[in-house]
Amino acid sequence: MNKVDVNDPQILESIKNLIATCGGSPESFDGGLITQLIQTGLKLMTEGHDTGQLKLMTRSLKEMRYAYRIFNKYKGSRRISIFGSARTPENHPDYLAAKEFSAGISKNGWMCITGAANGIMKAGLEGSEKDSSFGLSIRLPFEVPTNSVIEGDPKLISFRYFFTRKLMFMSHSDAVAVFPGGFGTLDELFEVLTLIQTGKTSIMPVVLVEGEGGIYWLQWNNYVHKHLLENGWISPEDQHLFYISTSVEDAVWHIQKFYRIYHSSRYVGDNLVLRLLRPLTTEQVELLNQKFYRLLEKGKIEMSNSLPEETDHLELPRLILRFTRRDFGLLRHMINQINEF
Repeated sequence: MNKVDVNDPQILESIKNLIATCGGSPESFDGGLITQLIQTGLKLMTEGHDTGQLKLMTRSLKEMRYAYRIFNKYKGSRRISIFGSARTPENHPDYLAAKEFSAGISKNGWMCITGAANGIMKAGLEGSEKDSSFGLSIRLPFEVPTNSVIEGDPKLISFRYFFTRKLMFMSHSDAVAVFPGGFGTLDELFEVLTLIQTGKTSIMPVVLVEGEGGIYWLQWNNYVHKHLLENGWISPEDQHLFYISTSVEDAVWHIQKFYRIYHSSRYVGDNLVLRLLRPLTTEQVELLNQKFYRLLEKGKIEMSNSLPEETDHLELPRLILRFTRRDFGLLRHMINQINEF
């Protein structure tokens, strides 16, 4: 097959006409992104992809489009993802703790995102308000894909692939709570920590919770310390990326405290901008410069108003720094310090 020149003027004109026919603006930035999507699709026809690869790419895009459409209807509230075993019995201390935790966090205005199966996922849905719960289901041969709590809910989203499901968990979460579980739970936990550690997702609280008398996270932390930290596979500061709670109330408090002063962050050019709910004093900023100078590529940490390039939360004060884009565990520690002021 001959390769298609997707930048051919005739093809581009056809794409623009199609976008306009469907109600879009082909000259806008969003119209340009849609143009690239269509061009990518056209390239697939002549690049030798087999039917299985085409199915995977098509289904993945369809899953993401549908999931984003559902989540976009519920903007404005903080959201927390709750992970844990689908096999936890309903009388187990972890199940009861997950139910209590989701009830506590939802009373503080949070929406809960869980899988849609039984165990910890069902507990997370039972504790939260029905109007503030999302269920992300996946088809597996040995588990119930949808529990009785979320079945029929318009916020139930079904997935074929784990990677698209994980993307939805992370791209819509402001915090993560993890209860004891098996391979899948640990996979989700380590992926969250990896994404935060490498700067591939926003810094957020990751709290590890279990029922009264449990030692799961104590033993997990012993493994992390002995085999990862002592061997140099992680940095000492990476231990700030997660928090082992002492109780359900402690877990809820830790998440709320993370957003006591800190609001959110984004990069603007070469600068990392931390948006705050209130300004810091000169003395507090100087303390940050003294304690966290390792985070700086150059210059100092400084208070500022919103930058000209920014478009949202313009009313909030900012901390601005030329971040090295390393040591995200240390950056997490600095956010803890900010919230202590």
